[in-house]
Amino acid sequence: MQPHILIATRGSALALAQANQVAAACREAFPDWEFELKIIKTTGDKLDTASLSQPAPGLPKGLFTKELELALLAKEADLAVHSLKDLPTELPEGLTLGAVTAREDARDVLVFREPARGGMSLRSSIADIPLNGTVATSSTRRRAQLLAARPDLSVIDVRGNVGTRLRKIAENPDWHATILAAAGLKRLGYRITPAGKLQGEDVPAGLLATRLDPAVMLPAVGQGAVGLEMRADDERLAGLCARLNDRQTFASVSAERSFLAAMGGGCQSPVAAYAVARGPRIWLRAVSFEGPVPRRAQAMQPAAQAVQLGQHVAARLKG
Repeated sequence: MQPHILIATRGSALALAQANQVAAACREAFPDWEFELKIIKTTGDKLDTASLSQPAPGLPKGLFTKELELALLAKEADLAVHSLKDLPTELPEGLTLGAVTAREDARDVLVFREPARGGMSLRSSIADIPLNGTVATSSTRRRAQLLAARPDLSVIDVRGNVGTRLRKIAENPDWHATILAAAGLKRLGYRITPAGKLQGEDVPAGLLATRLDPAVMLPAVGQGAVGLEMRADDERLAGLCARLNDRQTFASVSAERSFLAAMGGGCQSPVAAYAVARGPRIWLRAVSFEGPVPRRAQAMQPAAQAVQLGQHVAARLKG
């Protein structure tokens, strides 16, 4: 009998783009199998007006993953596709991270209006935002790094999909910039031209974009990577995940997720970490804003010791 695999995903445009990419890779690797998307609405999708930078007390972890995991445990789905930055480091008993696909650009992107529309000039960065300027982001990590670099800035919450956020920057003269993930923009079909213009189907006229170097804005743990979660005892899906897994990316994000777990944080904790492969070794940089002053650390270890690397860097920040 031909295997029929249900792939659980959120219904947002970005989630569907990622899930369809995974499904296409599955069909290419296993042309005799059938793959179907199962769209599931998560708690995070339902709380579209809640602040993620200042979550309400008692708000659970896994805002964008819990319902997908419940479907896996109930055998109502076989795989769950996640933006890895949303997946908690501690998974429910019986589930495991089966694979991580090749990472897209992990950097953040600063989006702002062009000078003719009251904005900044080409190639502007955080240092070029006007004095006492306003940046819209709901990310605790981005907020902390912005204010560490520019204490004069006003950082305000913003919710909604990418198109909504772009419109708000284009139409609100009191907002100077927003920050989005480069990987998400690319997967949604947006592009940054050599002239720095942001282009795409629903991009308002006059928006520019600059990719931020990790030295300026360290990415979130797992940013740019897509994770495939599965039941730990499913040997059939283990074989599929082994075919789809990018080993270099898996080692890098394992170091990052180990760091986050050792710090005791979640996806909205004021910490950031970014690991890259350098030959057979992994280089991990991290920052924590959980104390009175930012603390930074970095280290390098063999890829086979990725988990230990994350724990080591966390210990240095906590020590």
